[in-house]
Amino acid sequence: MGQEGKAVRGLPLKMDVVIIGAGASGLMCGIEAGKRNRSVLIIDHAGQPGEKIRISGGGHCNFTNINLHCENYHSSNPHFCKSAIARYTPYSFIHMLKKHGINYHEKEGGQMFCKNSSAGMIKMLKEECNKVGAQMVLNCRIEEIRLIKERCFQIKTSLGEIESESVVVATGGLSYPASGATDIGHRIAKQFGLKVILPRPALVPLTFNPGDIKLFGDLSGISIDSAVSCNKRHFRGNILFTHRGLSGPAILNISLYWNIGDNLNINLLPEKDILEIFMINRQGKIKLSTLLSQYLPDRFSHAFCDAYIKSRPLLQYTEKELQNIAHQIHNWNIQPAGTEGLKKAEVTLGGVDTKELSSRTMESKQVPGLYFTGEVLDVTGQLGGYNLHWAWASGYAAGQYV
Repeated sequence: MGQEGKAVRGLPLKMDVVIIGAGASGLMCGIEAGKRNRSVLIIDHAGQPGEKIRISGGGHCNFTNINLHCENYHSSNPHFCKSAIARYTPYSFIHMLKKHGINYHEKEGGQMFCKNSSAGMIKMLKEECNKVGAQMVLNCRIEEIRLIKERCFQIKTSLGEIESESVVVATGGLSYPASGATDIGHRIAKQFGLKVILPRPALVPLTFNPGDIKLFGDLSGISIDSAVSCNKRHFRGNILFTHRGLSGPAILNISLYWNIGDNLNINLLPEKDILEIFMINRQGKIKLSTLLSQYLPDRFSHAFCDAYIKSRPLLQYTEKELQNIAHQIHNWNIQPAGTEGLKKAEVTLGGVDTKELSSRTMESKQVPGLYFTGEVLDVTGQLGGYNLHWAWASGYAAGQYV
């Protein structure tokens, strides 16, 4: 019944399950529901399924993380994700890859990537849908959803109308609008009376305020291994200077917990005790900026000294002054102006309030038969494969019950 990503002719009059969204969670849900002999139709407005899968991990798809834990997720209801990720582990997905002969490898921090193009993974998911008879209609827009009676939905689309016992909203978040991302999932939730926590960009570069742009705006391309803290969360990794602010893994992760007005605390030398280095060299004539350039990028060292410290030979500083300078280097406080927005965000923070749903089934507590999976929910993973795994796990959970 499935047609390798090609739309079926017209629409069937009635199905057991209609899934809105042919991304990671929608495809997984369709596979699992099909295994239970449910008649499944996956609808997407795009011309091909799995667009965000295709671009994930630079085209090699960072599909999960073997160090998965509920603490890797941000949500107003932090316990919600536990049930789904316990039932669908990283090794559950790896088993599917092995079955299809897809090669993969582990990178730093347990991140799992395809060795070849992510296109092979999309092909795998389509083949799994075909095997269980899950149909797919692409280039099809949802125009209206109505609840006719309990567990009977009427879905009006650009290609016709269909009735279904269950509707799964797997429409993703607002990030990557160029890939076709929309807010339709949030609108459907609101239509049926579910609370939506204000969506905003996440895993996103942060921008400098005007004063800091003048000081550091010319450092684009410089990368520093740092430890970044904000609101009691800490991340170790590179920070990357851009023309407009800061990016890099540690910054993208801390953006999950940063709010307008918050300061970032950045330890620029987490592996060194710069005060000890100062004291060893303090009797010499070496200038402070020159010494710092042995441990930090030269352009940054000079910009940092120009901004905060008048660089002179170390022997001209008092011990107290060197202590204060060392403290600044290990505790660089900077207040970002904002983020680079949804165009540069990898995911969306916020979404459908998980307090409205069953953590076991992903079903609305108030509207039987209405399910939400993946990024449309207020569950956002850190960098490193956690978000795609949430898509697999939540899609799998819903697929057992729709």
